[in-house]
Amino acid sequence: MESMAEIRIKKRRRLRNREAKVLAQELHERLGRDVLSTEDIIDIASSTDYDVIFVNGSILAIIVEGKPFLTVRGILELGADRAFVTVDMGAVPYVANGADVMAPGVVDADRQLEEGDMVWIRDEKNARPLAIGKAMMSGSDMISADSGKAVTSIHYVGDKLWKYDER
Repeated sequence: MESMAEIRIKKRRRLRNREAKVLAQELHERLGRDVLSTEDIIDIASSTDYDVIFVNGSILAIIVEGKPFLTVRGILELGADRAFVTVDMGAVPYVANGADVMAPGVVDADRQLEEGDMVWIRDEKNARPLAIGKAMMSGSDMISADSGKAVTSIHYVGDKLWKYDER
């Protein structure tokens, strides 16, 4: 688990239109919908753990291993049609506290997911985002596996990244 130290933002700068278009395209490919518009004010900054992307003043995306992905707040505000992993209600309290997702708790997943992809984790009842993480197996394998780690958690509701925008 990470310390509850505050996230520190450094070197914040406004993205140029061309950079913003590339970012919007990458997010569209990963999430299956347009999440950024040309009207959005988009800044990028370095933080303690990864680069963060501010959209209209809120951190709505992060860059992990060179790939942009929406934060939990970003998915809540902008939505996503792809890259999901659905967990049973028994897994929710653990995932919401930053636990990794184990395969037995997975009830559904995007079949196009491949190992290493960024994913968002949602509960089966409300399909609300709980966390984002990195797939440790393909989407089909997550559904069929009886054991093993399906997703390594990177960011979750209530962590320091989430709390940054609650000030």
